[in-house]
Amino acid sequence: MREFIEQMRERSLVVDVDERPRGEFDAPKMASTTDSLLFFHDLPGGRAVMNVTATRKALSLALGLGEREIGMKLSKASYDGSVVREGSLSMRPADLSRIPAMKFFPKDAGKYLTAGIVFSGYGGVENASIHRMLVLDQERVAARLVEGRHTYTLHREALARGEELPVAVAIGVHPAVTFASCSRVPKGKELPFAAELLGGEVRVHQCSNGVLVPEAEIVLEGYIGSDTAREGPFVDITGTYDSVRVQPVIRFTGMHTKNDCIYHSILPGGNEHRILMGVPYEPIIFRAVSAVTEARNVVLTTGGCGYFHAVVQIKKSTQGDAKNAIMAAFAAHTSLKHVVVVDEDIDPSDPAEVEFALATRVRGDRDILVVTGARGSSLDPCRVGDGTNVKVGVDATMVLGQEAEFLRVGWQEGQ
Repeated sequence: MREFIEQMRERSLVVDVDERPRGEFDAPKMASTTDSLLFFHDLPGGRAVMNVTATRKALSLALGLGEREIGMKLSKASYDGSVVREGSLSMRPADLSRIPAMKFFPKDAGKYLTAGIVFSGYGGVENASIHRMLVLDQERVAARLVEGRHTYTLHREALARGEELPVAVAIGVHPAVTFASCSRVPKGKELPFAAELLGGEVRVHQCSNGVLVPEAEIVLEGYIGSDTAREGPFVDITGTYDSVRVQPVIRFTGMHTKNDCIYHSILPGGNEHRILMGVPYEPIIFRAVSAVTEARNVVLTTGGCGYFHAVVQIKKSTQGDAKNAIMAAFAAHTSLKHVVVVDEDIDPSDPAEVEFALATRVRGDRDILVVTGARGSSLDPCRVGDGTNVKVGVDATMVLGQEAEFLRVGWQEGQ
């Protein structure tokens, strides 16, 4: 992560904050007003960074990909990078007071770890994913394990056999590793995918509980057993408070830190949160759309919380391609709520361009597709009790054979 921070600094994308923020919420407030990488050099508990990949520019730098080719390039990922084992990590007793965990908003249940990647392994299967973790005391956190996700499944398998699930939480890794842990990949392929993103190789260390972790500023090892605790309130991706739930407790038995370590904190509902939630779905949607028409680009928009709104750019071959693309996108990412399909001349990352397509290429009685009673996202405040929602797709493409009527003027020859 330190190498990436320096890459960002070379491009004048780092803001150093040398003075200690005075108020409890000053650091998250600062992160909410800028997309620059903020480097806090004096927080209670140590140094910290926020907004590490709060923009597509930062993410493209981390992944070594152009901003407009992320979805297309990653749709062809092979998940075959090399995971190289090195030595074991030395541990000391865990003490969460030694790191600058934050309380972000007044009604939060307490301080949260938000950028900690939970690495786990059970029955020969390994997994990596980010879970928000409410700090309970110096050695314990309550982790939000989403039902059906892989950490939840491994934990249930361990409990069914009367065992605890060994885990290790890595904080402050290269952002390509963070991105890989947020992606939907084949089972057990998070680390190979991270290696692929990093040029083909990632080096890992073994914790004393057997879990493998990549290089990180902070590593916490421990176990998830049968203990539970109330977790929440907590602000999620929509900028609204999520529900309070009873969640599993992670008990940390050891801690490893680099000298003068740098803690990574993700602002809940901020642009880094939205980038990491949404962009990993773009290659999935790109693959699905490519199966029905010629996909050019996919963008999950910031205004759509980085998660609910997709703009899909295609090259039409037949008049029905846009509606097929809409249905493919909904099937690929079931939390999508609204999908807009545009032509090649519309930049899907530019809201003004997309609105222009909506204004000039959409006829409501012909181009709007409404799907009722479809599975929605649990994060959407509009969902109904059974978890369903209404999805809307908009064909904002030109009618084939009538392109001349939609031609945009310009000063290039022929325009």
